Amino acid sequence: MSQPATPPPLHQPRPTPRRVVAGLLLLLGLIAQILHFTPLPLPSPWVSYLFWAATALLWRDIPRRNRLQAGALALLGGGLLLLSQLRHGAAIDWARSLEGNVYVVAMLVGVSFLGLLGTRPPAAPRRRVTGRRGIAQTWLSVHLLGAILNLSTVFMVGDRLRARGELTTPQLLTLNRGLSSAALWSPFFASMGVALTVAPQMSYGWILAFGLPLALASGLFTCLELGRRFDLSQTPGHALTPTNLLMPGAMAALVLVFHYGLTPGLSIVSLITFLLPAVALASNLPRGPRWTTRRVLDHARLRLPAMRGEISLFLCAGLFTQGLSAWVSAASGGEWVLFAHFGAKEAALSYLAIIASAIAGLHPIIGVSTLASLIDPEGSRLTLLGFVALAAWGVGTAVGPLSGINLSLQGRYGSSGYTMMRHNLGYAALMSLLVVAVIFALDRLL
Repeated sequence: MSQPATPPPLHQPRPTPRRVVAGLLLLLGLIAQILHFTPLPLPSPWVSYLFWAATALLWRDIPRRNRLQAGALALLGGGLLLLSQLRHGAAIDWARSLEGNVYVVAMLVGVSFLGLLGTRPPAAPRRRVTGRRGIAQTWLSVHLLGAILNLSTVFMVGDRLRARGELTTPQLLTLNRGLSSAALWSPFFASMGVALTVAPQMSYGWILAFGLPLALASGLFTCLELGRRFDLSQTPGHALTPTNLLMPGAMAALVLVFHYGLTPGLSIVSLITFLLPAVALASNLPRGPRWTTRRVLDHARLRLPAMRGEISLFLCAGLFTQGLSAWVSAASGGEWVLFAHFGAKEAALSYLAIIASAIAGLHPIIGVSTLASLIDPEGSRLTLLGFVALAAWGVGTAVGPLSGINLSLQGRYGSSGYTMMRHNLGYAALMSLLVVAVIFALDRLL
C-alpha cells in the first residue's frame, strides 16, 4: 500500500526485536494463506494464529483510539462467544472463531508489497494547474492511483502539494474524497475484501456498473462544490499524466486476466493476495535473489508492523462478528434475523445507520460486520448487501472523524478530523441520496 518514494507511515516505530518478530509473523501468515490456494495440506487455523500473534506483539504500539475500538470489539466478541457456550449451550469452535476477516488481512498484507515495485512518482510538472482544473486533476490522481495503492497515494500526492505550501482545506478535502470514493468500486481496496467476505456470491459486474458512476459523481460534486465555497485561483493541484496511469492500469488488467481466464475458481480477494506480491517479487528478481530477499525482509521489518492499526481493527471486528452471530443464533435457536427480507428499504436503512455510526466515530467495518451477523440474505440479495458495505465504507470513511484517512491527514498535515467531518456533511448527504437511489434501482434490477 505504499511505495519506496512515499514517506514512511505515520509514527512508524524503530524496528525493535519485538516489531521485527511481529513483521515476520505477518509475512508467514501471508505465505500460509497463499499456500491455501495450492493442493498442499495446511491446517486452516495457522493463518489466523500467525496474524493474531503479530497483533498481540504490536498491541502496545497501536494508537490509543484504534486500540480502544479494537479492544472493545475483541472483548465483546469473545464475551458473546463465551455467553453462547455457557448460557445457551452452543458448541463453539474457538480456533475458527479467530478466522473472521483473515482473508481481508492477508489481502492487505499482500497489497502492501506493491511498495517493492520501485516505482517513483513523476517529476513535478513545470506548468502549475490551479482552480477547479487543479482540484479535478488532484482528485483523479488520488482516485486512480489510490484505487490500487490505497492510502500511500494520499501521502505521495499530498507531499508534492505541500512542497508548494501548507495544504489548504480544499486540497485536504480533495485528497479525502478522491481516496475514499475509490472504495465504491476498486477490487484492490480493503472494502472489497470485506464486502466479498460478508457477501461472497455478490456480482462484481453490478457493483462496477453502479459504483464507478457514483465515484465519478463524487469527483464532479467535489470540483463544483469546492469551486463555489472557496477561492481556488491560487490553489495548486497535482497534474494527471499518462505515466500515472500505467501501473494501476496494468495491475487491474492482470487481475482481470487471471480472474476471467487463468484461475476463474479464485475470488478477486484471493487473486490479489498472491498476485501482487508475486509481481513485486518478479520486479526485483532481475537484481538477484539476495537483493530480493533483503528487500522482502526489510519490508517485513519496517512496513508490515506499521500496518498494526488496520490489521488489529479487521481481526477484532471479525471476532466481534463471529461472537455476535453465534450469540444471536444460540439465543434464538437459529431462527431470528434482523430483517425477514433484505430489500431496498432494509438496505437503505442499514446504510444510513452505518453512516450515522461513522459520524459518531466508529469505523464502517463495525457497522458492516454487525449487519452481516444479523441478516441472512440469499442469491441476488448478496449483491445488494455487498453494495451497502462498499457504499457505507466509501462515504463513511470520508465523513467519519476517526476514519483512517482522516486520522492520517490529521497526523501528517495537521488537519482536524472534526473539521473535515463538518466540511463533508453536505457531501455525505448528497452521496447518500445517490446511494439510496442506486439501492432502489439495484433492488429492481437484481
